[in-house]
Order: sequence, then structure tokens, then C-alpha cells
Amino acid sequence: MSNFLHQFKQPCPADFTLQLADLSTFTCQQVVRVVPQKRLVCRGVWQQKAVYAKLFIDAHAARYFARDLSGVTDLVAAKIATPALLFQGQAQDGTYVLVFEAVANSLNAEQVWQQSNAKARFILAKNLVAEIAKLHKFDLLQTDLYLKNFLVADEIIYTLDGDGIRKFTHLSQPQALQNLSVLLSKFDVLEVEIWLADLLKVYADNRAWQRLPDAALIKEMTNALRMKAASNYADKKVFRTCSDVQTSALGGLFHAASSHAKINIPKNMAELDAFIQPQNLLKNGNTCTVALAEIDSKKIVIKRYNIKNIWHGIGRAFRQTRAAKSWANAHRLMLLDIATAAPIALIEKRYFGLNSKAYFLAEYIDAPDVAEYFAKTHNKTDRAEAVKNVAKLFYRLYLLQISHGDMKATNIKMQGTQPVLIDLDSMRQHRKTNVAAHVRDLQRFMQNWHASNQPRDNALYNAFVKTFKVIYPDDSLLIKAGIATNKE
Repeated sequence: MSNFLHQFKQPCPADFTLQLADLSTFTCQQVVRVVPQKRLVCRGVWQQKAVYAKLFIDAHAARYFARDLSGVTDLVAAKIATPALLFQGQAQDGTYVLVFEAVANSLNAEQVWQQSNAKARFILAKNLVAEIAKLHKFDLLQTDLYLKNFLVADEIIYTLDGDGIRKFTHLSQPQALQNLSVLLSKFDVLEVEIWLADLLKVYADNRAWQRLPDAALIKEMTNALRMKAASNYADKKVFRTCSDVQTSALGGLFHAASSHAKINIPKNMAELDAFIQPQNLLKNGNTCTVALAEIDSKKIVIKRYNIKNIWHGIGRAFRQTRAAKSWANAHRLMLLDIATAAPIALIEKRYFGLNSKAYFLAEYIDAPDVAEYFAKTHNKTDRAEAVKNVAKLFYRLYLLQISHGDMKATNIKMQGTQPVLIDLDSMRQHRKTNVAAHVRDLQRFMQNWHASNQPRDNALYNAFVKTFKVIYPDDSLLIKAGIATNKE
């Protein structure tokens, strides 16, 4: 059976049974999480109960099983809510197994977060911070702090994943605050900016501390952790096979495809070029050709980054391709909860390891750009909401130390009143200050409303000026961008 379990590479429906050492039977209905060749988490039935089973299947299974069991035991001893452990041991084929009771009517915290409005997210954030404080109070640390590792049911937070729980003789304050910052880094950057004082009070109250943690220090640690996680994911992880991406490198062609794309992605340049026809071109430049194609009944944007001549080819050979930048930045934005067109695939032609022609495929956003939206939308409530959401997008990007590099109207689509950022090959995540780059983004955006080829929309321009001043707590950036003045 262990060999059979190694075939699972990603979550999927499954139908198999495991005979456990106590002669009971676990019946799997779905594989819900996979660490390839190492662990599976399965939803199924054990002794007529709905359960989740963790199956440890690699050469180090006994060690990982013991570590997970130890973490669960520590949670129970500290009276931290966690799903009941119903079975611990081996299957008859030697597979190590932990069986947990399924918590009825529960969702993981990430699902709850995504379905909630701002008020509900604030309540959830406070509850999660309180739960982390309880762990710290008992010298426990959750080293794998993702929202998916918490269940929410009837306002109770259940801590999951004993494998990530570490017990300390004495958990120091710096260790605890670093761990709290990891949790905060999983929340929306703008909401943390607004909620931080309240969340720190919740934490201090649950630790019975007389003084709040230093907000400036927590903010600095949270931002650093968020940026490090985004860079590790977008600049490294999505260029190799992982749960989100499948990669291959054959015949001088590097191919990375989203595991979530339910289409047959073309495997070579000839197939890709066949989709780029005069009748479906969106842009036909010397260095970039953009076409709208339909693949498996889904509209896909194909961006081909061309090599103009031998000198251009030599200049590009040693640098990351613009397609790769788009691929990385799309994943970066999605991880940071900034709306963008979902990345589908990256295909690069390489000669002796050097970069050449490259392709980036993304979902097509069937929506007007920001200028078209305001030209056609006359409902005052919708217009005001859209202006506020665009202003918030800019401030989020600033807090995340990200500059776009080309904030013309066509690069912001509007899905209802929500902005969606596209054309990401000039986007940068800055290691330090991004003031100058952000100012240029603001200036370029505001130029959309008084371009030389169209009359300035004074009402809209003024609405953006007014809203930027509300969203940005410090006018200095707006003054540098010419949106505000020192006299105001």
C-alpha cells in the first residue's frame, strides 16, 4: 500500500482503504493535501465517523509521525482546542497513521477570511491573535503559521498540524513576538496597518502583560517577514515543481505551468505561435506581441517576448526574461492578495542555458480598463467606491514596497468596483525604500485624467486627489507626486 500511496501528487478524489494495526479500517474518500513522497492528508471514514487521516509514507515516516504526535499531545496538555485524536499507530502495511475527528461545520481560517467582510475579518484576526497568545502562554510555538492550519467552527479556533508545534522550557519574549509577527504577515497589509494597536492589546491581555508590545518593532518585523515570504515564493518556488506549479526542461525549452489551470497548455513554440494570428492581436510591437487566444473554451492572453536582432538577443541572454518577471510578479501579487490576472504558464527557449524568446500566458480579464470604466459608469455610489478601491490599491502597493512601473489606465482593469492589476513585467519588489518609484507610479496614474489627447475629467481627478488624501495618513508622498501641496 505504501508504494500505492506514493502515486498521489496533488489533492484529488480517492477511493482506497487501510487496515490499521488494531484491525479497524480507514476508508479514504478524498486526498485533501499532499507533500509528494512524504505525507498525505485524507478525508474519509473510520468506525462510521467522519475523520481526517494523516499518512506518513517516506523513509523518515516514523520520525515525522512521532513529531506530529508529540505536538498534538502538547496541545491537548495545554488545553488548546484541536481536533480529537482517535487513532495513532501503523497500518498493517507499515504506514504510520494519525486519525483525527472531523470538526463538524468547520472551515479553515483562510476560507473564512476570504469569505468575510472587513468587520468579520477583524474579529477573526483578534481570535487568531488570542489563540497564538494562548500557545505562547504555555511555551508552545506554531512554526508553520498559515491560516489553513486553523479551523473555525462555532466561534472556536482549532489549532491544527502537530508537526509544527514546538515545546520550549521557556519561550522568550523576542521569540514570541517574532512568531506573532509571522501570523500578522498573513493578513492584508492595509488592514494590519489599521488594526495593529487593537491586535497588540488582544495579545497583551491574553498574556496578562501590563505593557503592549512595541508597535513599530512589530510592524518592522511583520513587513520583513511578509516580503521574505513573497520573495521566496515568487522568485524561487514557482520556478520549480511544487503544489502550485509543474515544471519541465527538455530540448532547450523550459516550461512552467500552473497546477490550477484546467486547460491543455501548448508545450512548444510552434503550438503557441499558431495561436498568435493577425485577427486576434492585442499588440504587435517589436519586442512584445500580445494575442487573445481561446484554449479549451477559455480566453487566454499570450504574451510573446521577441528577440529583435542578434545584439538584442545577446543583451537579453544573460538577464531574466520579461516573461519570467511577469510569471513571478503575478504569483507575488496573488500571494499578497492583490488582484491580478491568474498566471497560466511560462515557456522559455534557452540556448546552452542562455535565455531567448519567451512566452507568458495568463487568464483574460474581460473587463474595462479604469478609464473606460469611469467613462461608462455614472452611478455615484459605484464611482466613489471604485475611486476608494483604486486609492487603496496604490497604498497597499506602497506598504508592500512594490512599484508597478507603468500605471497607465490600460494596465488597471475594473471588475465591478474592484481594480485588477495587469502587465507586470516592469513591476519590482523593493528591498528598502520605494518612495521615488511609488511617486512615479502615482504621477503616471494621475496623468490618465489629463492626457493631451482628451479633455481632463476635473470631477474624477479631484475625487482621486481627495480620496488619496484620506487613504494616505502622511501627505509627504502625495506632495512629492504633485497630488497635494504644503499649503493644504
